[in-house]
Amino acid sequence: MIKKILVILGHPDSESFCGALMQAYIDGASKTGVEIRALKLGELSFDPVLWHGYQKIQALEPDLVKARELIECADHLVFVYPNWWGSMPALMKGFFDRVFLPGFAFTYDDGVALPRKLLKGRTAHLMVAMDTPGWYYRWVFRKPGHTQMKRTILEFCGIKVAKITEFAPIKESSQKKRAKWLALAVKLGRAV
Repeated sequence: MIKKILVILGHPDSESFCGALMQAYIDGASKTGVEIRALKLGELSFDPVLWHGYQKIQALEPDLVKARELIECADHLVFVYPNWWGSMPALMKGFFDRVFLPGFAFTYDDGVALPRKLLKGRTAHLMVAMDTPGWYYRWVFRKPGHTQMKRTILEFCGIKVAKITEFAPIKESSQKKRAKWLALAVKLGRAV
């Protein structure tokens, strides 16, 4: 049973439509009795560049230390972000590069090719806003951003992606359509 939810806004601008989706989800989930925390990546102070790969681990800035603590305490992670150029924003990718490090998110044991997943027992929901129509993203582009998030980041670390919700196409959407999407986000929050 989900008791603690961490909602992570991957859009650099908290005032974006993704920010509104995040707040709508929180509004819905807050009525269920679960503990909810929010993390807005655009408001954190950290260097998103992993300067030396894993050869020399950079010290984590205080905001990233706090982010790791929130992730460790969460049962369920909700990522709300736009799809830019087929993937997440660079800030969000930098967050993963800096936070989901060996020893925290995964580790390699001697003589074993695949990693041991250190974030097992958690689930995730991806809420993705994009200009590309969903059908085009799936059938023509083959969902590269979803695959990256689900398989090569979250599942690699042991987090099971329980749901992916697309809000698309954003660019040509009416206020009425956006209101429906916000209502859906509230409903998704209530369904935890």
